[in-house]
Order: sequence, then C-alpha cells, then structure tokens
Amino acid sequence: MLTSTIVVEDAAIVTPHGDIDFEALPSLRAAAHALPAEVRKVTWDLSHVNFADIAVLHLLDEQCFAARHHARRVFVRGLRPQPSRLFQVAATTLPDCNWAEILPSE
Repeated sequence: MLTSTIVVEDAAIVTPHGDIDFEALPSLRAAAHALPAEVRKVTWDLSHVNFADIAVLHLLDEQCFAARHHARRVFVRGLRPQPSRLFQVAATTLPDCNWAEILPSE
C-alpha cells in the first residue's frame, strides 16, 4: 500500500492510497511508527480509501492507544461512503471505543 505522510511542526497527516485490509496493516503501522516524537496531532486522511474492512478499526484503535502514551491526539478525515458506514456501525456496536472522538463531526 502506498502511504504518504506530511509533517508540519507538531502535526502529521498520514494518507493511505488504496483499500485497507489486513494485508495493508504492516505498511500503515510502519508509517505511524516512523512519525517524529514531536508530533502531537496525527490525522489519518482516508479520502483515497474506497474500501476498508475491520482492519482499519484495529489500526485506529492501536493508534489511539499508542497516542495516549506519546501525548498525541488522533483524528480521521476524508471518509468515503463505505468506510464511513463501517465506522457508524462500529460506533453503534462498540460504544466503549469512543469512535466519535476521532471521527469528523457531521
């Protein structure tokens, strides 16, 4: 999976290009681990992701957990229809995961 990352001061935007499934997770995790320590805000721009399965939920749950230990905030933007529906279902069925904290407000 092709992933581009832009870092400006203490903010980073990570943009995956393509579908997010379990095969894509290693490269997405590598992109997240490569962020400089001074990054305090990470935005996952999913505007180039047409399809995502439960792997994206695992990825972002991991990122939110790790962010607590690095004094970071994690956000998601650019949700296309199918990934948006996946997050809506996740927010309804897994309310303890606090998906609303990272997802764009409607």
